[in-house]
Amino acid sequence: MHADLSPLIAATAQWLTRAYPAGGGAIDSALCEAQARQAVTVAAWLRYPTPMDAGLVGVAGPGGSARLDWITGYETADDTADETDPAAEAEHAWRSWVDEVVASWAACLLTDPALAGAAVTALAGTHHTAGSPVAFRRLLDPDVQDRRAAALLRHPDLLAPVAGLHHAGLLDALRPGQALPA
Repeated sequence: MHADLSPLIAATAQWLTRAYPAGGGAIDSALCEAQARQAVTVAAWLRYPTPMDAGLVGVAGPGGSARLDWITGYETADDTADETDPAAEAEHAWRSWVDEVVASWAACLLTDPALAGAAVTALAGTHHTAGSPVAFRRLLDPDVQDRRAAALLRHPDLLAPVAGLHHAGLLDALRPGQALPA
């Protein structure tokens, strides 16, 4: 059981960076991935606030990327490979760990700085942030290079179809008086 949500976070961040890739070279790709991972981490921690929640999604699975792929039109040549081929199936196994709600919430956070700040503030004092300081600088305060590297990933119009899927649920989770369990 993965109570730390790392497979879900890694897969969902990977989906975001493949659907909305960096435009430049290796450094831009790394900066884009860092921003996606920070947004997905915040979203996952909000979505699965307790170790029990994380454990349950680890057992049941998050649902996969199929609907997100359809909504965004995301498809690669590898996606059309023979599904009966074990190598092709193994190559895309990570996609089963993509969480649609977490991807949608991350898209909201990437395109709305005020919402991102509220989300990070809501995590203060939860078990996710206990023990060591957690900083989300690239999500909350991206510099010029961060913004350039993640131009597609932070573009509100491009992310609107994904962000709109579960925006209301994110607002409900952040509603005053809706305390996250510690």
